[in-house]
Amino acid sequence: MDAPSSSRAAPLDAQPATPPAAATSAGATNGAPAAPAPPSTKAVIAAMVGNAKGASDLIFSPGRAPLVEVHGQLNQMKIQGVGILTAEDTARIAADLIGRNTTAVQKLREEGSCDISYSLPKVSRFRVNIFTQRGSCAIVMRVIPSNVPDFQSLKLAPQLEEAATLRPGIVLVTGPTGSGKSSTLAAFVNKINEERACHIITIEDPIEFLHAHKRATIHQRELHTDTPNFALALRAALRQAPKLILVGEMRDKETIEVALEAAETGHLVFSTLHTIDASKTIERIVGTFSLSDQAAVRMRFSKSFRYIISQRLLPRNDGNGRAAVFEILKSTLRTREYVQKGESEGKSLLDAIRDGETEGMQCFDDEIEKLIRSRVVDLDTGLSYATNPGNLRLNLGDLIEPQGGIPSIAADLTASAKKAPEPVHAMDPELETTP
Repeated sequence: MDAPSSSRAAPLDAQPATPPAAATSAGATNGAPAAPAPPSTKAVIAAMVGNAKGASDLIFSPGRAPLVEVHGQLNQMKIQGVGILTAEDTARIAADLIGRNTTAVQKLREEGSCDISYSLPKVSRFRVNIFTQRGSCAIVMRVIPSNVPDFQSLKLAPQLEEAATLRPGIVLVTGPTGSGKSSTLAAFVNKINEERACHIITIEDPIEFLHAHKRATIHQRELHTDTPNFALALRAALRQAPKLILVGEMRDKETIEVALEAAETGHLVFSTLHTIDASKTIERIVGTFSLSDQAAVRMRFSKSFRYIISQRLLPRNDGNGRAAVFEILKSTLRTREYVQKGESEGKSLLDAIRDGETEGMQCFDDEIEKLIRSRVVDLDTGLSYATNPGNLRLNLGDLIEPQGGIPSIAADLTASAKKAPEPVHAMDPELETTP
């Protein structure tokens, strides 16, 4: 990585000009009161997590006070002894988080970003991404709950329990960043861990939830610590006698290829993709391969996939967090045909999902409609997250008068939204906290 200009802090190389002890000594010599030492990185993180209930992410950025994201909204935090962060501050925090992880340092310098896991005893574990921007470091820390989630705590659809009883095949959990994919995967692993005496291998970047041995024996491998990449670890797993292999993310052609091979040789494979629904998931997988290989990949995937579970998080109408909605595509004769031959007019995966309700399938817009009618989310929010807002609006015609007037039910939705406590908007007044 090229050295930044003198006006910017060099990532991981910036240190205070004078150590605290030397500063104290110098201050005493000059007769001036010594400046108080800034709180440690651990104390700052503990204060942020302890004073922002429901925080999902912590962000350290030059030119900003420390930030927390709560229910999708960013808030600045005012911590005693910590003001607006400088490039030197974020470089020091990054160095504290990375510690002696030379691989992470090398990736940051060569590639401009690195992923690590970080644990603060009695506080939480974190998935950390450190990256460079305008010659300085910025840090995003995803808060990982201490307890491994289960189906009940995540309110997963009951029909998804079948996915935990499958034998060979591929189960994909998809959605945008921050939609809860890792939590859903952890709930599946936890259920299998509790119910089946089998061998489980997870390959993650980095390890998030820590699973203890229960009925199953579970081994968790982390990229850059235990293995250099997903594909290599996945290929090695085929020789380690697992019944379940969890792959943190299908990032490239080689990983997808080995995952298909694992499913075809009798393994159950769970993984994630950053796609918004089942149809886009198929496109992403097939599009990773050359045109000459795509027909064969469609054939192989149509035979191997068991479930594609897509999820979104919608802000609740009462301001208390977010509600999860799921699209569930299940492997049936019809859906396998659509995956193999591709979608066409009147033969879309969305049509198959809507017609497959009795088989446990469900689509986003039907689930969002239920949330709107039960007043969990308001009308505008539901429409903004819908796959087809126009069709959803038509289905909600009894809530919306033809001439744009709002009858009693919709009026109640609007009124309840006004009465509910307002969520804190981005950059709203700061939260006073002390470490």
